[in-house]
Amino acid sequence: MYPPKSKTYFSEVLFMAFFNSAVGVLQTLVVALGAGLGIWGAINLLEGYGNDNRAMRS
Repeated sequence: MYPPKSKTYFSEVLFMAFFNSAVGVLQTLVVALGAGLGIWGAINLLEGYGNDNRAMRS
């Protein structure tokens, strides 16, 4: 029913587990980087609107 368990089978399983773990970590890092850049961009946009006071212009 199942293939015989060999050394190569276990090494393939371990490699795939490592690969899946690495992909998960990279996905988390990319999401965190995107969130940080989005927050930074929103703050920069809001700071730009602070210089919009027409009464202060000469």
